[in-house]
Amino acid sequence: MGGSRSQVNKPHKTRFSSKSSRNIHKIPPKDKNRIAKPSRNVAQGARAARHQRSKMLREQKKAAILKEKRASSGSTSPPRVILLFPLSASVNVSSLAEDILRLLSPEVSGALSSTVASSEYKLRATVLQAPHGDLLSCMEMAKVADLIAFVASAAEESTCDYIDSFGSHCLSVFRSLGLPSTVVFIHDLPTELKRRNDAKKIVTSNLTAEFPEDCKFYPADTKDDLHKFMWLFKEQRLTAPHWRNQRPYLFAQKVDMVPDDFSPENCTLLLTGYTRAHSLSVNQLVHVSGAGDFQLSKIEIMKDPFPLNARKDHNAMDFDDIQDVEVICSLSPDPLSQEPLLVENVPDPLAGEQTWPTEAEMAEADRNQKQKRMRKRTLPRGTSEYQAAWIIDDTDEEDSGAEDDGDEDGMVLDGGEGGFPSQEGTNNPDFEEDQASLYLRDSDEETENDSVMMEGENMTREQIEDEIKKIKEAHAEDEEFPDEVDTPLDVPARKRFAKYRGLKSFRTSSWDPKESLPPEYARIFAFDNFARTQKHVIAKALKVEQEGRDDCAPAGSYARLYIKDVPLHVASKLCAASRIAPVILCGLLQHESKMSVLHFSIKKVDSYDAPIKAKEELIFHVGFRQFVARPIFSTDNINSDKHKMERFLHAGRFSIASIYAPISFPPLPLIVLKGAAGAGTPVIAAVGSLRSVDPDRIILKKIILTGYPQRVSKLKATVRYMFHNPEDVRWFKPVEVWTKCGRRGRVKEPVGTHGAMKCIFNGGLQQHDTVCMSLYKRAYPKWPEQRFPVLNA
Repeated sequence: MGGSRSQVNKPHKTRFSSKSSRNIHKIPPKDKNRIAKPSRNVAQGARAARHQRSKMLREQKKAAILKEKRASSGSTSPPRVILLFPLSASVNVSSLAEDILRLLSPEVSGALSSTVASSEYKLRATVLQAPHGDLLSCMEMAKVADLIAFVASAAEESTCDYIDSFGSHCLSVFRSLGLPSTVVFIHDLPTELKRRNDAKKIVTSNLTAEFPEDCKFYPADTKDDLHKFMWLFKEQRLTAPHWRNQRPYLFAQKVDMVPDDFSPENCTLLLTGYTRAHSLSVNQLVHVSGAGDFQLSKIEIMKDPFPLNARKDHNAMDFDDIQDVEVICSLSPDPLSQEPLLVENVPDPLAGEQTWPTEAEMAEADRNQKQKRMRKRTLPRGTSEYQAAWIIDDTDEEDSGAEDDGDEDGMVLDGGEGGFPSQEGTNNPDFEEDQASLYLRDSDEETENDSVMMEGENMTREQIEDEIKKIKEAHAEDEEFPDEVDTPLDVPARKRFAKYRGLKSFRTSSWDPKESLPPEYARIFAFDNFARTQKHVIAKALKVEQEGRDDCAPAGSYARLYIKDVPLHVASKLCAASRIAPVILCGLLQHESKMSVLHFSIKKVDSYDAPIKAKEELIFHVGFRQFVARPIFSTDNINSDKHKMERFLHAGRFSIASIYAPISFPPLPLIVLKGAAGAGTPVIAAVGSLRSVDPDRIILKKIILTGYPQRVSKLKATVRYMFHNPEDVRWFKPVEVWTKCGRRGRVKEPVGTHGAMKCIFNGGLQQHDTVCMSLYKRAYPKWPEQRFPVLNA
C-alpha cells in the first residue's frame, strides 16, 4: 500500500466559518458592512440612546434647579431667614444686624422690623440675632434658619479666642441638627489694606476646620462689604436639611390668643407668619413646638405685608399692625376629611383571654390582707404569743397542702420554648409567693431603675447631694461590675427574681414578642409594615401637594392659623416665650399624633459628665417636635433579634434609646436635654437620630448572680453565697452556670441548708474563680407623666 498523505483543506473550509459567509464576496460593497458586522449598528444605537438619556436628565436637573431658584428668590417665596450667631461673647451682632437691615431698606428711618423687603436686591429677608449663652433659643432659631452667619471678631488677643466654649458647643449641636447654608462674617478688621488681608487670612486659617468645605468667609465691617455679600447671597442656591423639607412649617412672627367662651380653661391660639417648605392643609394636625399636637379651626390667608414692589413707606410697618392686614381668603376644615386628634388607643377590656387583675382588684386584695392581719383570733385561755403562732387557721390549712410537696425543678431553662412552667406543671411553685411577686410593682427595687430623683423643691441641698452621690456610685459600679446583683438574705431568690428566666443562648433562643405585655401596650399603635406605611404616607402628602387643593395654604403665603383647644396656661407661656425664642409650628403627616414605641440611636455628648440613668425623665427634641420621655437604653445587636438593656447611658459609644412617644417618620435628628437637679435651664445631654418605630423590639434586662467555690474536686465544685436556701437552688437548677475563667457547667443538687450547691463543669475549676448565673427578663420604657415640656415649665 502507498504511504499516507497529509490532508489538504480546501480554501473555503478554512476561510469561512459558515455557509452564509462563503458568498459574501458576491454582495455589493455598500451592503457588506451592514450584513457582515451588525453589532456596529447596535453599538451606535445604544450609544446614541445613552447620550439622549444623559441630555434629558441634564435638562430635567437644570429645570428643577431653575424652578427651585425662582421659588426661593421670587416674589411668592417667603423671606429668607438669616441667623447671626456670635462665636464668642465679645462679638456684637446687634450692630451688624442693624447694618444689614439698613442696607436692605435705606429709605426707612427710625426703628426697623426684623423682616424687610428690598426692591434693589429683589430680596426679602428676616434677620435673627442669636442670644449668646441661651442654648435653647439658639437651637430653635437654627431649626428655621435658611442661612447661619457665624460672626467672628478679628480683634481677639489670641487665635483661640475666635470661638469660645459656648460657640463650640452650639456648633456641635447645629451639626447634629443638620447645618443649612453657612457663611462666616469677619468683624473688626483693621482699616489698613495689608493688615486687613493678613488678619483675614489668620482668622480663616483658624476657623476653616470648624465649618463645612463650601463655607465662605466674608468681611463685614463696611457697607461695601455687606453690599458684595448681598449680591452673592441673592443668587445663592440655599441648602436645607432633608428632614426640614418633609413637612410644612411656620415660623411665627406674631403670637396671640383668644379666650374660648364655651371652655374657660382653653383658648384659641393665633400664629401669624409665612408657610414654608410645603402647603399646609387646614384638615391636617399641627404641632406647636413644646406645647403639643392640635387641630386647626381656621386658616386666613392675608395680604403680604412685605411685598417686593412695595411703596417707600411700606417697610415701616410694625409687627403690632400685622394683625390688621387685609384677609384675602379664609379656609375652614371639613369635618369628614379632617384628621382626628387620636393620641392613645382605647383598649377593649374584653379583648384577649388573660385574666390579669385590675388596679381596683389589687387594691381590694391588699385591703383584705390588712384586715385579715388585724382581725383578732379566738385562742384558748393561757395561750402565749409564741404558742399562738403555731396554731393554724382554716385558711392556712388549705394553703399548707401546697407546701407539702417537693420543690423540684421550679424553674425551666428557656432553650427555645421554656420560661416559667404553669402552676399545674410544677410540683411546688409556691403559688402565694409567686403570685404576689408577679403583682408586686416594686419587687425589683435593687435592680430596677424605675426610681426617679424627687422634685428639687421637696428636697434639701444635702438630700440632693446624697442622691447625686448614690447615682454616681451606681454608675461607677455598673461600669466595673456590669449586671451583677446580690441575692437578698431576707427574700427568697425564687420570689425576688420570679420574673426572670434563663436562656440557653442569647442569640438563638426564641422569645415571643407578644408574651406578657404591660398594660401600656394596649394604649399604643403598631404597623404590620412600617416602611411600607411610611412610603404610602409620604406619597399621599406629595399627591396633595401636587394637586393644589382648595383646603391648603400654599407655601410662601402669609397666613394666620387658628389653633383650637389650647390650654390657657400653655398659650400664655407661648406668648411670653415668643419675645425670646421663635415659636415654631409644623404640620404633621398621617399617624404622627399616635403613640407608639420609638427607637433612637443616641450618644452622650462629651461636655456632659453626669450619669444618665435609664427611665429618667428627659426632654427629646426630634426635628421640630418636643416631648418628654423616660427611655431605656440597650445595645444594638446586628446578628440577633434580642438586645441587652443598659442601666446607664455610657459615654463614648452609641446606644439605642427606646421611649413611648408620638409616631414620627425618619430621618429626624435628636437632641436630648436633661434638667438640673434643682431648678434651672435644661442642658444638652445626648444627641442622635431616629432609628425606627417598632413595639416588637425585644430588650432584655440581664442580671448575674455570683457565687464562690468552697471545695473543688476535679470537675466538681461546691459553690456558696449564690443562694441562701436549698429551695432556691432547686428552683434555679435548670439554668446553666458559667465562670469568669471560661468554664461552663450545671447545678447538680443543693448541699446543706444554707444555699450551697454542688456543680459540675466542663473543665477543672480554679479556687479563685467566680461562678455566675445569667437571668433575663424583658424591659419596657416608662410612660411619661407629662408629654410636653411646656406643661412642666
